[in-house]
Amino acid sequence: MRTVKEWDKGKTIPPECKRLMRMTKGRELSPSEQWEHFKMHYDRLELPTGQLVTAQQILTGIALLEIGALTDLEAAGQVLKYARALKKMM
Repeated sequence: MRTVKEWDKGKTIPPECKRLMRMTKGRELSPSEQWEHFKMHYDRLELPTGQLVTAQQILTGIALLEIGALTDLEAAGQVLKYARALKKMM
């Protein structure tokens, strides 16, 4: 507690502590650049496109990709939309 009070008084916060605080608040998932624009909002993951998805939606998407169920044009369009958004960020 004393250390935090020192930070409040203006003492420099170590980079490791800043990163830990960002991760705790959901602002940073990983130091890796691949996760740079992803954030957690309570129980949902915010994608770089701004869409909030649940764990179940992510698992469903992975399952659909694994079984090759992307013959539906609408689903393929959504995947392309996210791929383009990710490409712009890289």
